[in-house]
Amino acid sequence: MPAQDKPYRLYRGGRVKGRVPLARHTSPAPTTPAGPGSTPTPARKRRRPGRWIALGLVLLLALVVAWAVASYLSVSNGVSAANERVPAGVGRLLTERDGLLVSTPTTILVLGTDGGNRAGREGANRSDSIMLLRTDPGKRRLAYLSIPRDLQVEIPEVGLAKINAASQLGGPALALRAVKDLTGLDVNHVVFVDFDRFEEVIDAVGGIEVDVPRRILSNKFDCPYKTAERCATWDGWRFARGKQHMDGRRALVYSRIRRNLLNPGETDFDRTRRQQQVVAATLDKVTSAGTALKLPFVGGDLVEPLATDLGAWELMQLGWVYFRADTGRALHCRLGGDPATVGGESVILGTEDNVSTVAMFTGRSAPLPPPRGLPYAPGCLIGERRA
Repeated sequence: MPAQDKPYRLYRGGRVKGRVPLARHTSPAPTTPAGPGSTPTPARKRRRPGRWIALGLVLLLALVVAWAVASYLSVSNGVSAANERVPAGVGRLLTERDGLLVSTPTTILVLGTDGGNRAGREGANRSDSIMLLRTDPGKRRLAYLSIPRDLQVEIPEVGLAKINAASQLGGPALALRAVKDLTGLDVNHVVFVDFDRFEEVIDAVGGIEVDVPRRILSNKFDCPYKTAERCATWDGWRFARGKQHMDGRRALVYSRIRRNLLNPGETDFDRTRRQQQVVAATLDKVTSAGTALKLPFVGGDLVEPLATDLGAWELMQLGWVYFRADTGRALHCRLGGDPATVGGESVILGTEDNVSTVAMFTGRSAPLPPPRGLPYAPGCLIGERRA
């Protein structure tokens, strides 16, 4: 065989230039068809997070519905009793509202009575606080109109007298008639508050926060001590200036102070302002998220000291309207006049400016503050400054 005709190929060794592959590509192993006696391998299921999210949302919705039902039932039980406490004759004096409370302007008379359960006030049933609350859901605004209890008015079937005497002489129905005649306004609902028990509402929601504008040393009333000897050396109730937490007892005392011995220039209008503060702070707390979570447990307690024609659903609507309102733009109005003495009794004689103030309260005219230097003058203030 010639040398050039080789029956084999030469192998040329050496390194191959290029990048070394990191992984070897292999083809998938062929699946063996299942035979008559073989068991198929189950396929691994994919996780589906959407299913768990949906389940969580369903559970959350169920909890919300259960909370809402429990809250409504708790409030409803208390409201049924509160509706029965409304005296006969009040209902026919009210003006029916055209529409839902959450969408229609509504005027509510809030009447606080001094009760007769404390020493020195047995049998008393005069109006300790008279206030109209007007809601305007479209503008997210609230308006308060305080009526001085010493304002002399024409009480139907009685004659000239202080407006707070109407409740004593003819009960809540006569007080409602006197307010309607004085203001010329339709009233849609009423809330009568027993101040002797109002502290229970404040305690039920865990107390309230009140911003006291100036230091107070009150006149002596409702002594906190048990013995006459200790009460004789007691100076009176003291309140520091600034924001502070108050329980029901202390908040009620604050709203009742008639004289501040540290500021003799205060008038009964300062007492009205304090009452507005307590009412507004209580509404703030009642409509807060913390109280909402406890509503199934405290709903009945919140309406225990009340007598009202509002139903449970309407009260919950009122809470929503208050929650949505811009309290920083709330309108705080008061009626007033000139101080005088009639028959040996200190009274306030109303002026024509009261008509203008009612127009401000209802939004028919721009609000104007009371003139400076006239402590009994009517007018309206906007925001946190109370009238």
